[in-house]
Amino acid sequence: MTTTLTPVDAPWSRAEFEARLRAVAEERYHDRHAFHLRMHSGALNPAELRCWIVNRFHYQRHIPVKDALITAKLDTPRLRRMWLRRIQDHDGQHDGEGGIERWLRLGEAAGLDRETLLRGDTVLPGVRLMVDGYVNFCRLRPPLEGVAASLTELSAPDLMRTRINAFERHYPWIEPDGLGYFRTRVSQGHRDGAEALGLVLGWARTREEQERAVAALRFKCDLLWSLLDAVAHAGCPEGA
Repeated sequence: MTTTLTPVDAPWSRAEFEARLRAVAEERYHDRHAFHLRMHSGALNPAELRCWIVNRFHYQRHIPVKDALITAKLDTPRLRRMWLRRIQDHDGQHDGEGGIERWLRLGEAAGLDRETLLRGDTVLPGVRLMVDGYVNFCRLRPPLEGVAASLTELSAPDLMRTRINAFERHYPWIEPDGLGYFRTRVSQGHRDGAEALGLVLGWARTREEQERAVAALRFKCDLLWSLLDAVAHAGCPEGA
């Protein structure tokens, strides 16, 4: 009886590759972070919540920057149009539109001045480093890894639903109109995650490419986790 051995560096099947990507998103996504657990249980005080909004906004405003870097590396009009839509989703096609504007409205609904958010004077050093690291990753790494890093979107819709419920239940002092960003990202996250997953599954044909894609997603999860570490350990004062 002969046994056929599979080389250790043979590519994973498409199903196994997808399962490994989803496992990273499920096991390492920042919804498990203690700060998010406290947020969703209603345990944050206003200062802590405002501190998170300010620091998360520093990340949000750089999403179109990293997506522009990825777009510039895509080699067909169809792919560039697909990724360009992500920039439009956040920047809007006109002033007063898009995800960044909706995040500013969240800040205002939580009692923050939008100029405070835009200046970014109180953004924590650790958050600045995290955002710089992500932007530079998308600048320096090939499209496969930049797109794979975005696959945290696979877990985002469920987090957005949980967050909406938590804010409505535990933080009624935040104006309901301020939750528009979260509501929009439920549907956008499903669409974007499915598109990015299809690209990564199609592009990564060798075992090395597949492992690099998994590592990129793990890296992104670690970055999002580090943002919450910085905010949780900052002891943000009232008015931050």
